[in-house]
Amino acid sequence: MAKILIIDDERSIRNTLREILEYEDYDVEDVDNGVDGLQLIEKKDYDLVLCDIKMNRMDGMEVLTEGLAIKPDLPFIMISGHGTVETAIEASKKGAFDFISKPPDLNRLLITVRNALDRGSLVVEAKVLKRKVSKVRPILGNSQAILKIKETIDRVAPTDARVLVTGANGSGKELVARWLHEKSNRSNAPIIEVNCAAIPSELIESELFGHEKGSFTSAIKQRIGKFESASGGTLFLDEIGDMSQSAQAKVLRALQENKITRVGGEKEIDVDVRVVAATNKDLLKEIEAGNFRMDLYHRLSVILIHVPPLVDRKDDITLLTQSFLDEICNEYGMPVKKISDAALDALKALPWTGNIRELRNMVERLIILSDKTITDNDVRAFANPSAPVAAGSGDNNGAQQTDFDQFNNFQEYKDFAEREYIKFKLEKNNWNVSKTADDIDIQRSHLYSKIEKFGLKRGE
Repeated sequence: MAKILIIDDERSIRNTLREILEYEDYDVEDVDNGVDGLQLIEKKDYDLVLCDIKMNRMDGMEVLTEGLAIKPDLPFIMISGHGTVETAIEASKKGAFDFISKPPDLNRLLITVRNALDRGSLVVEAKVLKRKVSKVRPILGNSQAILKIKETIDRVAPTDARVLVTGANGSGKELVARWLHEKSNRSNAPIIEVNCAAIPSELIESELFGHEKGSFTSAIKQRIGKFESASGGTLFLDEIGDMSQSAQAKVLRALQENKITRVGGEKEIDVDVRVVAATNKDLLKEIEAGNFRMDLYHRLSVILIHVPPLVDRKDDITLLTQSFLDEICNEYGMPVKKISDAALDALKALPWTGNIRELRNMVERLIILSDKTITDNDVRAFANPSAPVAAGSGDNNGAQQTDFDQFNNFQEYKDFAEREYIKFKLEKNNWNVSKTADDIDIQRSHLYSKIEKFGLKRGE
């Protein structure tokens, strides 16, 4: 039941509105002045406020302004016996949902109330959906390096200091940048990401600063650049070490003056962005080689955060693996698979050249190809070709180890592993396809397709 507050110094109006609204099954409270009304707004959760404009102790416009400062999403309907177009416009500018003249028309009043309540519900739903969609995954780990990164983020995020995040590919640099934004005073504004390595050098300036119509051959209309799009928020420049020299010079000017000029334009445009940059390169070596500007490096690296590779924080693998198991199994709509301690030890023994990204892919592969409990044998069987088990070593059952040199690419290895796994399960279940499908948690029709794809035959 929606809760409505009426603020009006005329008892007859309050009684009339209360009677109408309570007849429509709304929960109604009323007060005769704005001061008491603001106190109630602060203490209770109302879905709508009906507020008179001309009152003795406090003007209705003041109540509107202060009420929205307390509850920004609370709809206000302003009512007045001296309604003018100017008053309605002023109320609208201050944030009122609508304006109704006294005495209120019954149908108009009820329609306006219903629309205001619907709008309030949509605002709340939109915010909930936005939080769900934009939810940033946590930075997982209890290693000393990760704890230091979290502490640095907490200290630095509320400021506008520029941050340079360094680390190997897949180590989690983007996640650090997103938490810097999430915990900043700019979190309600967007974080705009630019992958400097993925954009051709001749287009990077247009991407960052925008362009005017006709500024070059394919510029058929004006384009807003990432600096303008991120104004008020955060601009994340990923792989900054791959940016062209000419673009570096323009970025340096933008950071110095907080102004940009579109490609082909002459007008200077003010921008208010916080820049977070990331790179997997050693920028000091790039400076020595003449590939990166030293002055830009110093502008970007007010705060330096280094994200360590996974091999330097292997104690975090257990926590990361369990998190990925929960996440991926939920995405696939399947029960969360278990993993043995021996399997976790086997994961820790791998070199992890691809860091966190490689670990997540590995966990996903184990979920797909392993039984209900992931074992150390599964890890050895489905590990990346870049990290094979030493030749000649065997598992507890003396099983023959796979010769990884026979595979030309990862797809060939994946098909081989999938074929051997399905063949093993079919033989274990005496070629009972229905039981095998249940055992490995796939549809029976899907298993038949796999049998046909790999040319599996009973007694092979």
